[in-house]
Amino acid sequence: MLTVKDLKVQYGAFVALHGVSLSVTEGQVVSIVGANGAGKTTLINTISGLLRPTAGEISFEGRELARLESHTIASLGIVQVPEGRKLFPDMTVYENLLMGSYSKRAKQYRKESLEMVFHLFPRLEQRTKQLARTLSGGEQQMLAVGRAVMSKPRLMMFDEPSLGLAPLLVQSIFQTIRQLKEAGMTIMLVEQNVRQSLQISDYAYVLETGQIVLEGSGQAVLENEHTRKAYLGI
Repeated sequence: MLTVKDLKVQYGAFVALHGVSLSVTEGQVVSIVGANGAGKTTLINTISGLLRPTAGEISFEGRELARLESHTIASLGIVQVPEGRKLFPDMTVYENLLMGSYSKRAKQYRKESLEMVFHLFPRLEQRTKQLARTLSGGEQQMLAVGRAVMSKPRLMMFDEPSLGLAPLLVQSIFQTIRQLKEAGMTIMLVEQNVRQSLQISDYAYVLETGQIVLEGSGQAVLENEHTRKAYLGI
């Protein structure tokens, strides 16, 4: 579905990504794990069209993305749940959800998408008239995920969804990702929470200082000695 080949991204003299290559297969959860500053957010922002690559190729279902505008990429069904949620704080829960379905493609599925969001997050249905800024951190993350679901994504990319959440809410977010996969969604998960990510991943890549240093099934990467020492403290 998604193929990234020899991707290089540079900020001035600083090279953030060095020849990164990876692929995402339809219907799978694929994780990109690594420490803060490894280049994970740069990677998905480049796929989303928010950053321009210095070199390399990005293709989605056979279409080259590297020179497309971000809104065009979004219209193809590549949707990002950004770090920090990026909600519209002075709009209601319901209005934020509707903003996720602004595209012509998503509008026709608005009713069923809304039903899916409320099935995943019953609490949001109880707060449809509440302003986004008045929600708790966990509820805001639910809303950010719900807004992405409303866009009827073909590929859903999560950027640090567990960041800043209490342990119980972290469990809930990862359970939601499992449910989305069961519903047929393809997911790319960028996370510092290595153990949780790998446990739900079909395939995974370890990114360090802008380079892929390890890849394999989620279970294989979880059991790898380098992963255990560098990220799990074992």
